[in-house]
Amino acid sequence: MSVRLTRDLNAEGFGSGAIRRMVRDEQLTRIRRGGFASSDQVANHRQLIDTTIPRLGPGNVLSHNSAAWLHGLPGDNRKLARVTVTKPGKGGNSIGPYVHRYRTPLPDDDIEVVDGLARTVLARTVADIGRCSELGFAVAAADAALRRGMSRDDLDLQLQASRRHGIRRARTMAELADARSESAGESLSRVTIWRLGLPTPELQYEIVVQGIHYRADFAWPDLRVLGEFDGKVKYGALLRPGETADDVVMREKRREAALRAAGWWVVRWTYKEAFRPTLLEGLLRPALFSTH
Repeated sequence: MSVRLTRDLNAEGFGSGAIRRMVRDEQLTRIRRGGFASSDQVANHRQLIDTTIPRLGPGNVLSHNSAAWLHGLPGDNRKLARVTVTKPGKGGNSIGPYVHRYRTPLPDDDIEVVDGLARTVLARTVADIGRCSELGFAVAAADAALRRGMSRDDLDLQLQASRRHGIRRARTMAELADARSESAGESLSRVTIWRLGLPTPELQYEIVVQGIHYRADFAWPDLRVLGEFDGKVKYGALLRPGETADDVVMREKRREAALRAAGWWVVRWTYKEAFRPTLLEGLLRPALFSTH
């Protein structure tokens, strides 16, 4: 990854005017003030990290949303416009154009160094996200971390040790977290269903119809209702060798027809409904509380 700071470009003989022309001519992409990447690369959060961390000085540990991104956890992409760091100690938090800095105790055991970057370990990262992020995104991160091998004991220890702001929300996150959710969309949907007070679904429910095994994201077996979250990533994952997206859609239609013929009510939704409780409730409530 070719990321260069202004001082690097200056050392190569490029003055401020030359740098402006390179940006204008799309030879460079400005990632932040004083940080650039080659324009054939997608400007992303890692590039923002690489151009920001050298300017912060020692003692700053990547945390919260930046650490979650480095751990490969899903999250609220709107919060990736700033690098989030924690500097051990006491004092108020500060938010600047490119950096959100937390000042809070940070034991050495909560820090790891990977690829030259100091970041919070997985369980500490999830605990921080649980305290400081919207519940749906926090549960999505916790679900993914559990799938990655984070133990509930490690997360519980982090939450027991914390008396910081947002700890009640973080504990709710831990109670709702479930490794069986296979995508952020499924996690967000579960939180919305919980908030609506609807019956708790079973996850990754298996059904056999005429000898064929099917699996549904959500199921209310006693009510003969299945729920499916539809996301673009999910359909990409369903592609078989030589198939197109249209092939996947057709196969899913046949699958749904078989389930309906076997007496199941199938409800499908997308991120739009997962983010808007009234829309998801409008789809699920008629299925869950009708007499079929």
